[in-house]
Amino acid sequence: NDAGGLGASASDTSQDSARASLAMRKALHEFQDAINMPEHCPFPVVVAVHGPVIGLGVDLISACDIRYAASNASFSIKEVDIGLAPDIGTLAHLPKITGNLSLVRELTYTGRFFSAAEAAQLGLVSRVIEGGRDAVVAAALELGKVIASKSPVAVAGAKHLITHARDHSVPENLAYTGAWNAAALMTNDISENLRATKAKERPKFAPLGVPSKL
Repeated sequence: NDAGGLGASASDTSQDSARASLAMRKALHEFQDAINMPEHCPFPVVVAVHGPVIGLGVDLISACDIRYAASNASFSIKEVDIGLAPDIGTLAHLPKITGNLSLVRELTYTGRFFSAAEAAQLGLVSRVIEGGRDAVVAAALELGKVIASKSPVAVAGAKHLITHARDHSVPENLAYTGAWNAAALMTNDISENLRATKAKERPKFAPLGVPSKL
């Protein structure tokens, strides 16, 4: 008796849908990890977008810290039009980015394009820059220079703590932040900031060697 055929071909796994599903899940998790790498980068990732941002493009920018869009940018959560639910990051990030679950559902269910202005209203982008590629890239680079001028200990810590706050309660984050800053307060960057302020010059911070993920 082969128990209804369940054990009839135990050595032949070529048609085993369970094994195929597990292999696919592993591949999807690896893909998710790759696309969501900006979130795990120790330092802020600023993204500048122009033209159409479709499907996977929305997944990728949703994992970034700060998003600038050129006025000619347009966006679409397009997966519904190819018969899929977005599974790489959009549905995990957008509800928390925007706080507007109704509109996220509408955009996901319809796949319709929305403008840079609507993306700003939704909270997906923080600034809309008039012009195209050159203008938005210049604005993003300028922002990057400002961030890079700050204490790397403070910036990396702030990014980590903001992400922690998103995923935890207020009391949990306050306790975690207290423990984090108990160590961070030992940085020389604080005294360097005070010295530079007194001397009316830019502070000079030592490079920060950190792992690829915090």
